[in-house]
Amino acid sequence: MPATRALPTEEAVELIQLTRTLAAKELAPRVADAEADGAFPRDVFRTLGRSGLLGLPFAEEDGGADQPYGVYLQVLEEVAAVWSSVAVGISVHALSCFPLARFGTAEQRRTWLPDMLGGELLGAYCLSEPHAGSDPAAMITRAVRDGDHYVLDGTKAWTTHGGYADFYTVMARTSEDRAHGISCFLVPADAPGLSADPPERKMGLTGSATATMRLENVRVPVERRIGEEGQGLKIALASLDCGRLGISAVATGLAQGALDHAVRYARERETFGKPIIEHQGLAFVLADMGAAIESARATALSAARLKDLGLPFTREASIAKLVATDNAMKVTTDAVQVLGGYGYTRDFPVERFMREAKVMQIFEGTNQIQRMIISRALDRDEGGVLTVLGKE
Repeated sequence: MPATRALPTEEAVELIQLTRTLAAKELAPRVADAEADGAFPRDVFRTLGRSGLLGLPFAEEDGGADQPYGVYLQVLEEVAAVWSSVAVGISVHALSCFPLARFGTAEQRRTWLPDMLGGELLGAYCLSEPHAGSDPAAMITRAVRDGDHYVLDGTKAWTTHGGYADFYTVMARTSEDRAHGISCFLVPADAPGLSADPPERKMGLTGSATATMRLENVRVPVERRIGEEGQGLKIALASLDCGRLGISAVATGLAQGALDHAVRYARERETFGKPIIEHQGLAFVLADMGAAIESARATALSAARLKDLGLPFTREASIAKLVATDNAMKVTTDAVQVLGGYGYTRDFPVERFMREAKVMQIFEGTNQIQRMIISRALDRDEGGVLTVLGKE
């Protein structure tokens, strides 16, 4: 029961159709075994990249598809409804490419972005540290200038694709200035001194590798610094705004997948002489699940519209992430309930959906951090911008 979508162009319709075809033929047959075995599907990202789905929101001149963010989010949803680990990987890859695409020089973009957006190079994003997850300004990983190189030392935690990525977008401290003492670096995976710990043993998203990255005297050429020295925190926060929209779409797609399975089961399972979907008590649970998904989708697309118009969207991205991930947790829990005892077994995917939904309330900034961002924006009385759609 795919979502109903109103898309801006025929090209966008074709992208959704392509995504649904790839999801059905390439992802669905593999997801259960890969998640059970904790196998990282590196080849899937090459397939998606060569199909044009990794570069959707990036400029054509950089190798992207120049699609509106609202279209990109709906593609993410379609993937997440089938395989959330892959959808999270797409979002993290976009997060890893964003600093270069937005703040890199023309020469840097020409050199690296085409292979990144084409799926030949898979990215990882290194911001959090063991002691500094929700407070990136407290990081202690250092980058010391040494001639035409920087020397990086430190530890980065919770790195999606850690140990499997081909490049790492790393934030490191270049001075003691809390707000302007962090810089951004593009570190190749084969840089001497860069290593990954064994992957974390996670509750869910087991097909997505997450590891601690260690940097020990990693020498990075100056030309691999993205943006100006000291601009890293600004780059990181701008990246996170986009990443939160990505995760809101992943959570919405995950919830849609859970609803689809619950509805299918409720149509087939009979009690007291009729399908359980015809019993009002359960039908109302499904109705609430559907309403939660539609509200999450609308909230994310509203924030994406602001981004596409070039308007501030930090508060709206946090709202979208908060609403979508909280709703996904509720929807997937209810999906397990709809299936009853079967929902608690690994014979059906809804228990996996429930485990996967939990982490979405945590990464890209916990939902408590999202509430802090939203409340601070309200305190500053931000908002009230009036824009005419379509006006140059």
